[in-house]
Amino acid sequence: MSSEQGKPSGPDLSNGVAFADIADGGMLLGHVGDEAVLLARRGEALYAIGATCTHYSGPLAEGLMVDDTVRCPWHHACFSLRTGEALAAPALNPVSCWRVERQQDRVTVREKLAERAAAKATAPSPGPIVILGGGAAGNAAAEMLRREGYQGGITMLSADDSVPYDRPNLSKDYLAGTASEDWIPLRPASFYQDHGIDLVLGARAAAIDRVAKRIELADGRRYDFDRLLLATGAEPVRLTVPGAEGENVYYLRSLADSNAIIARAKAARRAVVIGASFIGLEVAASLRARGLEIHVVAPESRPMERILGPQLGDAIRALHESHGVVFHLGQTASAIDAHSVTLASGETLAADFVVVGIGVRPVTGLAEKAGLTCDRGVAVDEYLETSAPGIFAAGDIARWPDPYSGEAIRVEHWVVAERQGQAAARNMLGQREAFGAVPFFWSQHYDIAISYVGHAEKWDAIEVAGDIAGRDCAISYRRDGRLLALATIFRDRQSLETEVAMERSGA
Repeated sequence: MSSEQGKPSGPDLSNGVAFADIADGGMLLGHVGDEAVLLARRGEALYAIGATCTHYSGPLAEGLMVDDTVRCPWHHACFSLRTGEALAAPALNPVSCWRVERQQDRVTVREKLAERAAAKATAPSPGPIVILGGGAAGNAAAEMLRREGYQGGITMLSADDSVPYDRPNLSKDYLAGTASEDWIPLRPASFYQDHGIDLVLGARAAAIDRVAKRIELADGRRYDFDRLLLATGAEPVRLTVPGAEGENVYYLRSLADSNAIIARAKAARRAVVIGASFIGLEVAASLRARGLEIHVVAPESRPMERILGPQLGDAIRALHESHGVVFHLGQTASAIDAHSVTLASGETLAADFVVVGIGVRPVTGLAEKAGLTCDRGVAVDEYLETSAPGIFAAGDIARWPDPYSGEAIRVEHWVVAERQGQAAARNMLGQREAFGAVPFFWSQHYDIAISYVGHAEKWDAIEVAGDIAGRDCAISYRRDGRLLALATIFRDRQSLETEVAMERSGA
C-alpha cells in the first residue's frame, strides 16, 4: 500500500496488463479494487494471489518465487501460487486466489476464487492421535492433521493455561507494549472446538505407557492413542545463587511469564537482565522501549558470540549501548535480593526486578522414562519417528538427521518447531515425508531484525559481506570451506536464496 495516499500500489490488474510486462519466473505487484494482488508467471502459466503474508503481513512481492510457490521475505513462510495454501510455517492461513484470464497479449485478473476445501484423506487413517504439548509444534501438527483430511480423534494435552500462542512475540513487540494481547493467541478457543480438536489445558503428563498406548496425567486422567506426538518443548535453565527464587526474579517462557514482567515493569524504574542470549537481549530492548534503565550481566566477553561470532556480537552490543543498555560482560551474579544484584566481582547493581535468560533445556523426562532413545534430545529418524514405532517427536526436544549438514541436530526455534509439527502430522498419517527444511530464525532488536538460515554449532571461518554498522550485511559461517549458516541484516532476498540453495543441496 502507498503510505502517502493510502491507495493500493501498482497497476489495477482488473484493467489488465501486458503479458510481456511479466517476466518468466517474475512477479508483479498490483491490486484489484482495494486489495493488493500478486501476479506471477511460470512459463505460460499465470497465477494471482493475495500479496500480503498471513503471518506478520510481509510483502510477498519482495519475496522469492520458487517453482510454483512464493516465500515471504520476512520470516520465510511459503505459499502455493496455484492454491494460495500456506505450505510452510510460520504462516498458518492461506492467501486468497484470483482467476486470471489471458487474451492474446493481455492479462487480466478477474474475481476472487472460493477457498479450497480441506483435503480428503485417501490412505487408511490411524486411530486416535494424542499430541503432548500445546506449543508451536503441537499446534501446527493438530491443524495439519485436519488440513490433510484426518477425521479421527485429536487430543492436544498442554501444560499451559492458555490456548496456543505466538511465543516469539512474548519477548518482542508484546513485551515492548507495541502489540496487543489480541495478537498473541494463534487461534481463538472456538477454532479447536470447530475443528474437533480436544484441547486440554493445564494437563501435566506423568507417564507414557508404550505397550498399552496410553498417556497418564498427574491427576490420574488417561488418554489412549494410536499415534503419539511428543512436543513438550524446553524449559528455562534456572539460576542457582542466593535469592534466585525471590519474587522479583522472572523467567520468560510463557504468556503468563510475559504478563508478569509487564505488570512489574509498569511500576519499576530499573531492571537487571542476567544472560546476553537472544531472549535476554530481546527482553532488554523491549524493557528499554518501556523507558526502564537496563543492565545486562553475562559471563561472555561479547553478547551472542557463540552463535553469531565476534563481528556481529560487537555490533549487537553497540546497538544496545546506543539505546542506553549498560553491559557487565565477563561477569556473573553471585546473589540477588529485593533491590539489587551482587556480581562475583563485588559490584552491586540496583534492580527493581531481575529477568533471567541463561538458556533452556529440552523437556525429555517422559521420553526417557518411557525408554525412548535420547541423545541431548529425543532421537528421531528423517520422518521424525522415535525409536518406538507410532511415537513421533517435534520441536525443541527433537534431534533429527539434518540432510544438509549430514549431522544429527536439535534446534530451539519457532519456525523449525512449526514445520516439524506439520511434517510429523503428515507422517503420522502414513505419508513418509522426510523432514528436510533448513533451520531459520529471526531476532528483533529495536528496529533491527537479524535473519539466520542454516545451523552452525562450530565454524572455522566467518566471512562478512557488506557493512554491519550500516545495517546492510550478510555473514557467512563456514567449516572446511562449506557454508553452514548465513546471518543477514536487511538482505532478505539473499537469506531466501541461501535457504533454497541449502534445501536443494541437502535433498
